[in-house]
Amino acid sequence: MSDEAPIIYIQRLRPQLDADIPIPEYMTLQSAGMDICAAIPDDVILQPGDIQKIPTGFAMALPPGHEAQIRPRSGLAVQHGITLINSPGTVDADYRGEIQIALINHGRKPFTIHRRDRIAQIVIARVCQARLIERPTLEQTGRNTGGFGHTGR
Repeated sequence: MSDEAPIIYIQRLRPQLDADIPIPEYMTLQSAGMDICAAIPDDVILQPGDIQKIPTGFAMALPPGHEAQIRPRSGLAVQHGITLINSPGTVDADYRGEIQIALINHGRKPFTIHRRDRIAQIVIARVCQARLIERPTLEQTGRNTGGFGHTGR
């Protein structure tokens, strides 16, 4: 890990109840995202088409100029059709509430989420706030207004 890595403070919201829930962690040396575990007291069954918010048991304080992107885990998506309804989800630097994972079951079978299951990943990214300047016209480009599928690829 680099010396330039941002410091992120994390708070367990229910330390007596969720001491067994690992805080997010990188699973390999080169991982971009840290796995996030479910902090649920009992199993949650996600029926096909269902959407549920799954608590993680923690809040965080991101430094200014950073966001946390909540992303699906590829294994859950490919093997079971479990993904995020808003992917990626954004956690802003000024948010201090519990991180919750909005899961959806796009699969054909019910899926059971167990306590401590790795259900998503979190990627920390630098962001900037842009200044918008309204103009009556915009500079033309080779692509110009060509939208979805415009490049033929």
